[in-house]
Amino acid sequence: MQKDRSSNSGSGRATSLALLALAVGAFGIGTTEFVIMGLLPGIAADYGVSIPTAGLLVTGYALGVVVGAPLLTALGNKVSRKRMLMLLMGLFVAGNALSALAPSFGVMLTGRVIASLAHGSFFGIGSVVAAGLVAPDKKAGAIATVFTGLTVANVVGVPLGTFVGQTIGWRATFALVAALGVAGLLGILKLVPALPRPEGVRLRGELTAFRNPQVLLAMAMTVLGFGGVFAAITYIAPMMTGVAGYSDGAVTWLLVLFGVGMFLGNLLGGRYADRAPMPLLHTTLGGLAVVLALFTVTAHHKVLAAITVLLVGALGFATVPPLQKRVLDQAHGAPTLASAVNIGAFNLGNALAAWLGGLVIAAGFGYTAPNWVGAVLATGALGLALWSAALERRAPAAGAAAAEEHVLVGR
Repeated sequence: MQKDRSSNSGSGRATSLALLALAVGAFGIGTTEFVIMGLLPGIAADYGVSIPTAGLLVTGYALGVVVGAPLLTALGNKVSRKRMLMLLMGLFVAGNALSALAPSFGVMLTGRVIASLAHGSFFGIGSVVAAGLVAPDKKAGAIATVFTGLTVANVVGVPLGTFVGQTIGWRATFALVAALGVAGLLGILKLVPALPRPEGVRLRGELTAFRNPQVLLAMAMTVLGFGGVFAAITYIAPMMTGVAGYSDGAVTWLLVLFGVGMFLGNLLGGRYADRAPMPLLHTTLGGLAVVLALFTVTAHHKVLAAITVLLVGALGFATVPPLQKRVLDQAHGAPTLASAVNIGAFNLGNALAAWLGGLVIAAGFGYTAPNWVGAVLATGALGLALWSAALERRAPAAGAAAAEEHVLVGR
């Protein structure tokens, strides 16, 4: 018995270290995705472009994730998942290095897109790997552990990157992010087990998951729900300095607060997504819609604005584990592509929200107007969640009715 306990303990440590390695990669990716928010004014000034134009660095990154997620995941079926994760981190490093050296805004945007291509596949494949390392009733917790790297990035990586960008220059920030990518790659090399290439997986089989309406509804919830978050957060720097009255330096600490909210929301989502995913989604999406609507008012008061930033992060990220787990569960035997595409859906929401937020700002509605955009998007996500739950309740009822009819006919 002692030997068995020792073996199980060792296996548990190995699993924890593998999840940690994936979280380190997620930390680097989360830093580069979110650090751009605090650097937009400086980048816009250096390249001589407007704030809405600089916002294309958010939109371009997000669209790159949308394209890269299915493309690279499909190609990844030909190699082992560990090797694919390492290749994705290599692509991430190359893109951030190009961003750090970019002589023009166009080249900077190209570097962002290159880095973004790895994003969706990394989280999609990483989610599948994490879920496969633990018992079925711990899947959401394992997925949340990987995404903890993303949330911790907003507490540590993004503020540090913003501070470096505001004191040394934003190019140094992207050089630092490239170094984080190297650390993630080495962690995967040393700690993630050498998982075999998935056997019998064909692109046609993976695509069958998208015939399930519940998979499509979950992805649509992802687009609208997380889009609501990004509508507000993309333009947090000009909103907090131009409306709330914070200094440029305070933006760093506001991003820390947003990251703390994300971290707490991710913990909440990971804790309850295995127990009651749909009630959790109803609560968080409804709360997010209300908070974003209130943000148009609270943005005019420093303390209330800071509290709202925390709540947006918490409510927004509490949706991530249940939505990702729902896609994995509903996709059944073909989870890898669906999981990666759902990560792309998060970023499609980011791109849509950043674009819409830029439109309302450019139209002269002010820096708080994107909050209304976010509230509308989150409300749409809540409507889809209620619809999805109704369909799920209807399916067993329809099955029971069919079974009863069959019994009656048999008599």
